Amino acid sequence: MSRQVIHSDDAPAAIGTYSQAIKVGNTVYLSGQIPLDPATGEMVEGSFDDRVSRVLDNLSAVIAAAGGTLNNIVKLNVFLTDLGNFAAVNQAMERYFDDYPARAAIGVASLPKGADVEMDAIVVID
Repeated sequence: MSRQVIHSDDAPAAIGTYSQAIKVGNTVYLSGQIPLDPATGEMVEGSFDDRVSRVLDNLSAVIAAAGGTLNNIVKLNVFLTDLGNFAAVNQAMERYFDDYPARAAIGVASLPKGADVEMDAIVVID
């Protein structure tokens, strides 16, 4: 089975020693995305909803580079520095998904670059 590095210029470049995603067979393993603007590499300004939307847009760009869409996500992990933002994540997901993936929401003490939300995913593309 082949292993393919997936990269999209429409998502932020990796800020460490990792790939945006790795595809093995029809499964894509996405690294975590935080609300970085891919054009500037800076954190998105604005509301928490703006930041969640940027994270989902970043994930979408990487998945598109692998040949899929957000609706191909089978498992989504959401990392939050404040679980009080859980409802806002649900509202954003209602806008972005037709069918909801399996999901975990995990409260964490901190995230890279001071982000308050990060998401990673496992995607299956038929």
